Amino acid sequence: MEKKGKTKNSTKAFEKGLRSPGKEKYVLTLYVTGTTPRALRAIDNVREICETHLKGHYQLSVVDIYQQPALARGEQIIAVPTLIKKLPLPLRRIIGDLSNKEQVLYGLDLKPKE
Repeated sequence: MEKKGKTKNSTKAFEKGLRSPGKEKYVLTLYVTGTTPRALRAIDNVREICETHLKGHYQLSVVDIYQQPALARGEQIIAVPTLIKKLPLPLRRIIGDLSNKEQVLYGLDLKPKE
């Protein structure tokens, strides 16, 4: 039989984890097309956002759909650049060069909508 105090403490820890974004591991995949200026800008933008807001708490994969078209088909990528946040849930897709940092932060659930 579990003690009430122990259950209460684990519930508080769980709820605290939900309220502190950026502490969980983010799994991100960025789909781009080659080394075009737009693709390079998207890569730079997402890396800057990750290093600023998720330092040490993210895994970023960059997929060139020219080199790996099967991965793009599997994720049903219809526009590039596309950033997919796989974890933490919910899954999110952000399309564009990621230059609008406010929108990217909202999309990654790092900034609450006002």
